[in-house]
Amino acid sequence: MTLAFPNPSRSFDEAKNAVRFTGHDGMFEVRFFVEANALASATSPGAVSETGYLSAFDSLRTSIQDVARKAYSQGRRNFYTLTADDFR
Repeated sequence: MTLAFPNPSRSFDEAKNAVRFTGHDGMFEVRFFVEANALASATSPGAVSETGYLSAFDSLRTSIQDVARKAYSQGRRNFYTLTADDFR
């Protein structure tokens, strides 16, 4: 099976300072977190807030999902935290 993202929902996790989203490999759910720092370059100045990070995530969704697929293909786990380094 391959990793898919049938559910477009995402949320901001204040404790992790990251945007949370999920992928699915067949019937298995895989959790992902994108650190706020990784989204900062796509966040307009002064928009470093939950709303700003969610908006940045939405505008970068395709590339974020590509990075998530790459991380997942390198070792299947239950959750991943994507950092700015993953997007370089």
